[in-house]
Amino acid sequence: MTKKLFIKTFGCQMNVYDSARMVDIMRALGFEETTDPADADMIIFNTCHIREKASEKIFSELGRFKPLKEERRKQGRDLILVVAGCVVQAESEEFMNRAKFVDIALGPQTYHRLPEMLRRLEQKRKQRIIDVEFPAVAKFDSLPQARSNGVSSFLAIQEGCDRFCSYCVVPYTRGAEYSRSLKEIVAEARQLAATGTKDLMLLGQNVNAWHGEGLNAEPCDLSRLVKAVAEIDGIERIRYVTSYPSDFTDDMIAMHRDIPKVMPYLHLPIQSGSDRILKKMNRRYTCAEYEEIVAKLRTACPDIALSSDFIVGFPEETDEDFEQTMELVRRVTFAQSYSFKYSARPGTPAAAMKNQVPEEIKTERLERLQALLIEQHAAYNALFLGKETKVLLEDKAKKDGYLLGHTPQMQNVVVKAPENMLGQIVRVRIAKTAATTLDGELL
Repeated sequence: MTKKLFIKTFGCQMNVYDSARMVDIMRALGFEETTDPADADMIIFNTCHIREKASEKIFSELGRFKPLKEERRKQGRDLILVVAGCVVQAESEEFMNRAKFVDIALGPQTYHRLPEMLRRLEQKRKQRIIDVEFPAVAKFDSLPQARSNGVSSFLAIQEGCDRFCSYCVVPYTRGAEYSRSLKEIVAEARQLAATGTKDLMLLGQNVNAWHGEGLNAEPCDLSRLVKAVAEIDGIERIRYVTSYPSDFTDDMIAMHRDIPKVMPYLHLPIQSGSDRILKKMNRRYTCAEYEEIVAKLRTACPDIALSSDFIVGFPEETDEDFEQTMELVRRVTFAQSYSFKYSARPGTPAAAMKNQVPEEIKTERLERLQALLIEQHAAYNALFLGKETKVLLEDKAKKDGYLLGHTPQMQNVVVKAPENMLGQIVRVRIAKTAATTLDGELL
């Protein structure tokens, strides 16, 4: 009988990609994915360590499945519990001491070893397995062919980070920067296109620092990689995330002008509008340099939609520092954004800094910033009212008879359309706008 796999993913797009690859691995071992954990023979939690109290949230989730595992044992059946990802990488020993009913714990660099871990588990049923190494051989070399799960797919081209921002755990959980070769990436993109992908998101913790080997062993940068991917039949839209401001080159900016398949959308984190705070964050650019990059992007691609990340209440952030962030937001304007209160990550330099900002001040600042950002999002979307745009229909909407898709600028659009139009790029007139979603009429 086919075994069933339930996988739950927390956090970033890279984790979504990793989860999809774990499904590919387990499919080769006879597992079929299920959306119901009660049917599963194996449950995988793919964890993220970025948010506050991440490990506590995972323990809470796991606790709900302990009774299910015990019930299976009484029935003489196995339920294998696996915890993967960055929480395990950062806190493996503490994690397994607290979650003694977990069978396998593995970091983000070792999930390609899942078949080997399962064999070891079967041979020694009572022995739990922990694998949080950073193997010298790239995990990508050991993965099966990728398969598209829809018209939109993620493709990891780079992972790890050498920047060591003072608040961030990524260098400790994902390791040093590693770039896959152009040949390997193009081969995976071709496979995704052949199985239905039209919209491709290139992923990396520091994606525009990609410096993989070219077809003739020459060094390449992101602009050359994107040009190669754009030549693949079936790939209609290309995006990339997450970019680091000072790693942009003029060639990367120019590809938004010169390669039609590169969508007019960019997520470019700034984090703070205060140079003083950026320095404490170990962000290696100034606000003026960030705004210069934005100006170049808007010259190259006037209809580009900009998204960004913001952290408020970083240690030692004063009222003046926060007001500088508000002023930068007013100058630049953003179509989308993600904003958070600073929360200390164990083991990072910022966690040991003095003058931590009180929680009530962080909350008040975040509310003010988000109010301004939501106002900008709504104003940006209102520009599309009554206009025509192209929407890739990707999924069924919550409302019966409606489909959900995205514009080239990555706006959510709900359209009344038959289900057999899923996967198509259609012309839509925008009939209603809000800060987060557009209503479209099919043309």
